[in-house]
Amino acid sequence: MKVFYSDRFVLPLPEGHKFPMVKYSMLRERVEESGICGPGELRTPRAVTDEEILRAHAPAYLKNVIAGTLTRQEVRRIGFPWSERMVERSRRASGGTLRACMAALEDGVAANLAGGTHHAFADRGEGYCVFNDSAIAARALLEAGLVEQVVIIDTDVHQGNGTAAILRSDPRVFTLSIHGDKNFPFQKEESDLDIPLPDGADDGEFLAALEGGLERALDGTGTRIAIYLAGADPFEDDRLGRLNVSKNGLAQRDRLVLDSCAGRGIPVAVTMAGGYARNVEDTVDIHFQSIRRAAELRAALQKGTSVEQR
Repeated sequence: MKVFYSDRFVLPLPEGHKFPMVKYSMLRERVEESGICGPGELRTPRAVTDEEILRAHAPAYLKNVIAGTLTRQEVRRIGFPWSERMVERSRRASGGTLRACMAALEDGVAANLAGGTHHAFADRGEGYCVFNDSAIAARALLEAGLVEQVVIIDTDVHQGNGTAAILRSDPRVFTLSIHGDKNFPFQKEESDLDIPLPDGADDGEFLAALEGGLERALDGTGTRIAIYLAGADPFEDDRLGRLNVSKNGLAQRDRLVLDSCAGRGIPVAVTMAGGYARNVEDTVDIHFQSIRRAAELRAALQKGTSVEQR
């Protein structure tokens, strides 16, 4: 399976910063060791261009990000100190999602070991998100005429507010967000379908709500692709999650999303989104099982095995 990574473009953070940046290199190492990727299939993506970014972001915002002229408040809202390496890393992470989408159109499924930066708005970043990779990739595919419709399936515990806002008036993109009702962001945007969950929601509640949401989101016709944000933060021991979903429940989530798409002939690009477990190894485990499930689907597609036979 084709997998894209950008952890070697290091985003320098001060000592003690809350964001678990190390999870990306740990995840790549797990993927390398697993044999999921064939020769040449674990790849570094190209950076997205200004033209690609500007399909989702305002020119003034992009200019200030590149030049490092964001205000102190804007930098604080993003949560990362500005640097040229931050800009390059953000371009590469978005490039990973775009390349995963292109690969998924060829192979049925592919993955980006980063991405899911769904809190970035057209004119600002927030919540550790600089550029909105899902919106950038969706618009690139649509403008190139490669698909007629994009479905964004966001299962990160935090609502995809930036994605919803950027794509609200674009009928070619359907946005689904299943998230903690009382969790960040505290002022929600309106997705095409929002599924808010109460604090403490467990495996059964989470999966039942997701299954119903997928049935609505995946209805339709035409050439489509799904971008799946497989956030690790619904996990029961996530510091920022407030839900009670187990690792097994999240593995069932992965299978539900991937099989629902495959059963309808919809290619899927998987991105990682958030994960803040008290033990970073738990976050890496959850992300890795998402990649492993995707690789199982890729193997089944290669063999011509149906979803029901797997």
